[in-house]
Amino acid sequence: MAQGPDPRQPGASSIQSLIGDALRETNELARKEIALFRAEMAGNVCQLIVGLACMVGSAVFAVVALLVLIGALVKWLATIVGSEWLSALIVGGVLLVVAVGMALWARSVLSLSTLAPTRTTRQVRQDAQALSERVSG
Repeated sequence: MAQGPDPRQPGASSIQSLIGDALRETNELARKEIALFRAEMAGNVCQLIVGLACMVGSAVFAVVALLVLIGALVKWLATIVGSEWLSALIVGGVLLVVAVGMALWARSVLSLSTLAPTRTTRQVRQDAQALSERVSG
């Protein structure tokens, strides 16, 4: 007695083909997303490089402008004091005092004791104490 085709076979092959299509499309979508990510990151890196170059350029111009302004201050003070070397000495001394003061302040701010996470350390100790009290009591 001959039987007809098994009705489960076409459904099984269609499910397999659907799963295969879904996997292929997912793979293709992932490749396209990765390509889009790479293209976007390349554009962002270019913008970052241009931005950094502009920042370096502006820092160079700021230093040059500062030097010109210091020279102008020396010349202006020379007209008041009557001596260009004395005015240069005064301006240089003031700038040296400012630089030393900033360096000392920065050293105190950047010391290892101020960088230690004191609040986190205190909180961890409190948590450990509370945990030990809960376990023992």
